[in-house]
Amino acid sequence: MNSLMPVPHEISFGWVYFPPLAFAILFGVLAAWALAGWLNRTNLSRYFWRPPIAFLAFVLIFGATFALFIMAP
Repeated sequence: MNSLMPVPHEISFGWVYFPPLAFAILFGVLAAWALAGWLNRTNLSRYFWRPPIAFLAFVLIFGATFALFIMAP
C-alpha cells in the first residue's frame, strides 16, 4: 500500500472542474505581478536587462513553487 496522499486530479468550484496546475499558474502570475509592482516602486527593476523576460521568469519560478505545494503528494 502507498501511504502517500493522492495527487488531486481536479479541483471543483461548484459545477466547474479545474486542473491543479491552473491554480498554480494563476498564483504564480499574481505573485509575479505583486513582485514586479514592488520592484517598479522601489526602482529595482532597472537592474533587469529586459523586465518582461524577468516577469516571465518570476511567473515560472512562482508557478513551479506553488505547484509543489498544491500538487505535492
